[in-house]
Amino acid sequence: MQGEKLDGRKRPWGKKYRVQLAEEERCELERMIGAGSTAARKLMHARVLLKADEGPQGPGWTDEQIMEALEVGQTAVGRIRQRYVEAGLRAALERKRSERIYARQLDGAGEAHLVALACAQPPEGRKCWTLALLADRMVTLGETEHLSYESVRRVLKKTRSSRG
Repeated sequence: MQGEKLDGRKRPWGKKYRVQLAEEERCELERMIGAGSTAARKLMHARVLLKADEGPQGPGWTDEQIMEALEVGQTAVGRIRQRYVEAGLRAALERKRSERIYARQLDGAGEAHLVALACAQPPEGRKCWTLALLADRMVTLGETEHLSYESVRRVLKKTRSSRG
């Protein structure tokens, strides 16, 4: 039985998201805590859910009681409740996946060109290529508008190329 989201501004009990665990969920959380071989963050979230449970077998503790007993912040308790109510038990226990999409500076052809450049002769007056020199040369050659030395480092590390 999933929790419920209560609408409206006035909440006499101070909770917007009420947790009501099903019997199977409660058993799973207790088993997880009893085993103790799970990540600490996941165990803490399980403990919060068990204490916040307002079902027939749950203690139905207030956020303040949970905060004091488990030494966790009010925001964390609220977010765990909210994720349980909105997305279920798995979402409340697991880390939220990043929704950010990282744009790549170089495509496959650009990375190949960078590796070939790193293996080529260094510029006049230099003994070897530096990451900053490689980045500047890639911009000069028009492969990309801007490129950091850290991006160059990641590409060269990924290819496991020997620059000599």
